[in-house]
Amino acid sequence: MPPSPSPVDRAVGAVVGSAVGDALGAPFEFGPEGAFSARFPVPGRADEMCGGGGWEPGEATDDTQMAVLVAESLLAHGGLDLPDVFRRFRRWAAAGPKDIGLQTEAVLTGGDPWDTAATRHFRVNQRAAGNGALMRAAPSAVFFARYGRAATLDAARRLSALTHGDPAAGEGTAVLHELVRVALAGGDPLDAVPDALAALLPDHRARYAVVLAPDWHPDLATEFNGAVWPCLGSAVWALRTTASYEAAVRAAVDLGGDTDTVAAVTGALAGAVYGIGAVPERWTGALRVPLPGFGGRELRAPELTALARRLTAPSAPPQ
Repeated sequence: MPPSPSPVDRAVGAVVGSAVGDALGAPFEFGPEGAFSARFPVPGRADEMCGGGGWEPGEATDDTQMAVLVAESLLAHGGLDLPDVFRRFRRWAAAGPKDIGLQTEAVLTGGDPWDTAATRHFRVNQRAAGNGALMRAAPSAVFFARYGRAATLDAARRLSALTHGDPAAGEGTAVLHELVRVALAGGDPLDAVPDALAALLPDHRARYAVVLAPDWHPDLATEFNGAVWPCLGSAVWALRTTASYEAAVRAAVDLGGDTDTVAAVTGALAGAVYGIGAVPERWTGALRVPLPGFGGRELRAPELTALARRLTAPSAPPQ
């Protein structure tokens, strides 16, 4: 039996694993179930990071781009500086990224202040429970894990609320943060689901309990998996029904629909469980993360690895 991954290896696995899932799933977004396995029926081909749909092979989407911006803000400030995160998001959105969620774009480009933009959007539209906060959660989950459950849940909700005014998005993001926190410590995130549900706001527990139940399957979803509930449920299902990082991410992409985000969330969870050593090098080698609006910067796997390692050793308590 291989040695258990170290906490740092798990943290790198969560951050890089999320980015890899994002890039692997991007070309199959809005496609049918089973498209990835139909194209690559036998695992191990070097061209699985195939690109397509406007994406170059290995190119990560807005999911990872926003995750990197969160990570760099946390490191620059030694904790949570919400105005700074929002400024980074806004600068990125103004640069015309290839992909940006409609809701996120409306919040970031509407001209409202950081602390009212998402709330105002939700009040007007009454629809803000997309998975756009869930997709960028890996770095903040890693950063806040050392401070325990309460700090982790609080950070998740506050970061979600920057762009998603519906508390349902924040509660789902909180669950993901908590499951990653447990995995980083060597625990089983599936065993932690009941305690994570108990920590949610009462009005949201029942709906998340449905999609996180052991007998739930993504085919039972009542919304498109671009919504926060089935997206999180699908990621937990993929982890529960497989036995490796690679198998979990393949299963996530094969669900179809919002494949980049479902695979990014699955990659964060599976990466935290199995560690960076379980993420195939044929996938990490192709990975690249452009950052529109930030001087043409592009991160590759080594830069993401360094970023994840820094997140495990913050220089100051969270704010």
